[in-house]
Amino acid sequence: MSRQREAVALAYGKLETPIVVAKGSDEVALAIIAEAKKQNVYIAQDAQLVSALSRLDLEQEIPRDLYVAVAVVLSWAYWLKDMKPGDEKR
Repeated sequence: MSRQREAVALAYGKLETPIVVAKGSDEVALAIIAEAKKQNVYIAQDAQLVSALSRLDLEQEIPRDLYVAVAVVLSWAYWLKDMKPGDEKR
């Protein structure tokens, strides 16, 4: 039996707290990943984080218990784009 693919997309930018803007499995997950690549968005592979985030509703802010895990991912994304927190708000 093949493993189901899952993907969750977060938006942060000008928002105070990251929110879930897309999520899905199998073909939807592949479409989310393809769009992220097309938009040059950082893609993290963390099955446990995806599992936790996939339980949230669309447009829902991430809960406090996921702040650290999401902050780690965001810090890598900033670093890879040579950005500092707050740059996206300009």
